[in-house]
Amino acid sequence: MLNALDKGLLKVVAGLEEIPKGAYNIRKNGKLLARATSANIDIESNADGTGIIVTIAPGTVDESVHIPVILSQAGLHDVVYNTFVIGAGSDVTIIAGCGIHCGGSAPEGHEGIHEFRVGKGAKVKYVEKHYAEGPGSGKRTLNPTTKVFLAEKARAEMELTQIGGVDDANRLNEATLGPASMLLITERVMTDGEQRAVSRNEIVLQGANSRSNMVSRSVIRGNSRQNFYATMVARAKCFGHIECDAIIMDSGANETIPALKAEHPDAELSHEASIGKIAGEQLMKLMSLGLTYEEAVNRIIQGFLR
Repeated sequence: MLNALDKGLLKVVAGLEEIPKGAYNIRKNGKLLARATSANIDIESNADGTGIIVTIAPGTVDESVHIPVILSQAGLHDVVYNTFVIGAGSDVTIIAGCGIHCGGSAPEGHEGIHEFRVGKGAKVKYVEKHYAEGPGSGKRTLNPTTKVFLAEKARAEMELTQIGGVDDANRLNEATLGPASMLLITERVMTDGEQRAVSRNEIVLQGANSRSNMVSRSVIRGNSRQNFYATMVARAKCFGHIECDAIIMDSGANETIPALKAEHPDAELSHEASIGKIAGEQLMKLMSLGLTYEEAVNRIIQGFLR
């Protein structure tokens, strides 16, 4: 069912070497490859067959669902619409990710539009990794969209990572927070060569005592370019923070624009942003311990993105 190439991509983007246990939905080249459900997690195709609906029963705890996508078909641009309904009081992990293997001159791409409806008091951890590889010259495109709706006292933790090899990426994150809910987003993106990546984020703190923290880490190498835009809107007594840091190397370029909008007198919003290069003293210290220049650079980058 899975060839060596498939297994390699799944290991990178979802930590899988074989078909996982529990609930999962694996998509390959625009089609369903394998699916399984559990007693508490149901997965079904949506009405028009363009994606899936994942329903997690209220009170489900310590379960996970894997929904990776892999592409290796020249000329394919895959688009999916996935909905996640997470029942009240549950505590689950969703592991997504997309891996592209390009072997020719034709472009390959994927757009995953994911909507999360997190019930009252529920907790979800969402892990998404994007990666592209292969000897081909075709353009590799990944354009993810996440839309999050948090009910009262719900919590969502999102880890969004672009590992490498992606030529063009446009990410959109939108979230609306209910009373006493919490959203944590950590975004890590690395680009090189002529690659481009854009991240647009809008977080609306709608409910009283809601909280949100967004952290962005960017590494820009070669002639690549990254743009990061984040807007946090406060419509109640709440707390929100945006933190964005970028390391530029070679001839890379970066634009970072955080924006805060307070529409309530008791809102507390803050942001911090920095763009810079790797400090020379860090390199010297690591090289004095026996690392080569490239090894020292990679060590610093990995630590920064962690």
